[in-house]
Amino acid sequence: MEISQLTEMILRCAYTVHTALGPGLLESAYEECLYYELKLAGFKVEKQKALPLIYKEVKLDAGYRIDLLVKNMIVVEIKSIEAFTDVHLVQVLT
Repeated sequence: MEISQLTEMILRCAYTVHTALGPGLLESAYEECLYYELKLAGFKVEKQKALPLIYKEVKLDAGYRIDLLVKNMIVVEIKSIEAFTDVHLVQVLT
């Protein structure tokens, strides 16, 4: 499966969750429901996977967590906010 096909299927699952729940819930609620939808679709999904910070070739445990990792290829960062700001963009890029 190509990355673009996988991404499209993940987005469909996300739309399903958002349509069912609507806006305004905690990120953790959306995360659990999206995890469920992705598993139901047959994907290998890990949630809250630890991600080390690499600094000067040393892996440091800085407490970073990936919300969802799909098929060891796609990182899903869940946001439940009214509008994106610069700090959200930086978080996603990091």
